[in-house]
Amino acid sequence: MVKDYPLADLQDVVIDPMLPSEDRLLSFVRQIQNPYCFRCDKFTVHAEFSSEVSLEDRVKQILL
Repeated sequence: MVKDYPLADLQDVVIDPMLPSEDRLLSFVRQIQNPYCFRCDKFTVHAEFSSEVSLEDRVKQILL
C-alpha cells in the first residue's frame, strides 16, 4: 500500500494517564491516525489481526 502522506510515529504519541480509559483510547487513535499502519522510529509497522479478535479489543489490551 503506497501512502501519499507520512505515517504517524508511535514514539510521538503521548497519552495522559489521568484520562478515563475510553478517552485514552480515543487520544491514541487520533494521534496515530491509522492504527493498522504507523512508524516506530525507523520501522514501519503494518498490523493485521485474525478475525477472532478485533483491533479495538487489542488496543484496549495494550492501553488499559
